[in-house]
Amino acid sequence: MTPTADHIASLYDRHAPEVLRYLARRTFEPETAVDLVAETFARAVADRRRFRGRTDEELVGWIYAIARNQLTDYLRRGRVEREAMVRLGMQRRSLPDADFDRIEQLIDLQGVRDEVAAALDELTEPQRHVLRLRVLEEQSYVELAARLGTSEQTARARVSRALRALRATPTFIRLGEERCA
Repeated sequence: MTPTADHIASLYDRHAPEVLRYLARRTFEPETAVDLVAETFARAVADRRRFRGRTDEELVGWIYAIARNQLTDYLRRGRVEREAMVRLGMQRRSLPDADFDRIEQLIDLQGVRDEVAAALDELTEPQRHVLRLRVLEEQSYVELAARLGTSEQTARARVSRALRALRATPTFIRLGEERCA
């Protein structure tokens, strides 16, 4: 079956909030999630002849596959794009506060932040320190190595071990299960 643009529009009406939740929980950026939802459904309309399923359930699955691909592309190009926007003095279009608050509420952003903080508390101080420098301060491995007084390879290994330890914490495991539900 080849879905019509109207059929996809009707799926948008029914499933956009769930797709938004899916993307917002993975980006933690409401504006980005809104943009990705729009791109997802626009792509679905443009590529509808490529759909090979037969049921609405398969069509919804296809929409989520497109959303996942949009997210992957965004993450891949995101940092470079954000840096270019800063360099050019450009700012992203902002959502109205009410929309921003609604999306944060939809994904329980404060709850997720609290859970991630709890998972970080389960790590050792050196593990928290390297993650803070690499993830929050976005230091390159060269900068991180200099800050730690070690080689770049050792800095990479420390970050990798800290991320592995974070993923293994009971709090983070539970958070991952809740996000996928």
